[in-house]
Amino acid sequence: MSETERQYAAAYRKPPLHTRFKKGQSGNPHGRPKKNLAALLAAALNEKVTATVDGKRKQVTKREAVITQLVNKSASAELRATKMLIEMMRDIEKKADPAPAEKSPFTPTDKQVVQQLIARLRRDMCTGCPRAAQRGALVATASPD
Repeated sequence: MSETERQYAAAYRKPPLHTRFKKGQSGNPHGRPKKNLAALLAAALNEKVTATVDGKRKQVTKREAVITQLVNKSASAELRATKMLIEMMRDIEKKADPAPAEKSPFTPTDKQVVQQLIARLRRDMCTGCPRAAQRGALVATASPD
C-alpha cells in the first residue's frame, strides 16, 4: 500500500478526509444549550412525588404538594404562610382581571367630522357617475350641513 493510500484510507479512529473537521472549526461551535431559570423551575415543579393524602398514597406533582402545604399551614394560622398565600392570590387576581376597556380617542364631535368628510369624499369621487345625483340627494338628507 502506498503512502497516499494510507493517508486517505478510512480506518478505526481515522474517518475519511472529506468528513473530518476543517482546521479551526469545531463540530459543536455553540456547545450544549443552557437552560434558563424558568425552564429549570418548571421542570422541577412538574416532577411527580408520592404523598399521603387522607391516609392514602397518591402521586402528585411537586407544584401541587407545595400549594397544598402552603394552604394547610395558612389554615393553621402560620402568619408567614398566610402572607405568602395572600400575595399569590393577589397576583393571580391581577392576571385574571381583564384590562379595562380603552376609552375611544374620538369625541362625538370628531366622529361627526369624520362622517362629514367621508360623505364629501364620496360625493367628489362620484361626480362623473350616473347615480351621483341620487347619492348626493341621499347624503344631503341623511346629514344636515
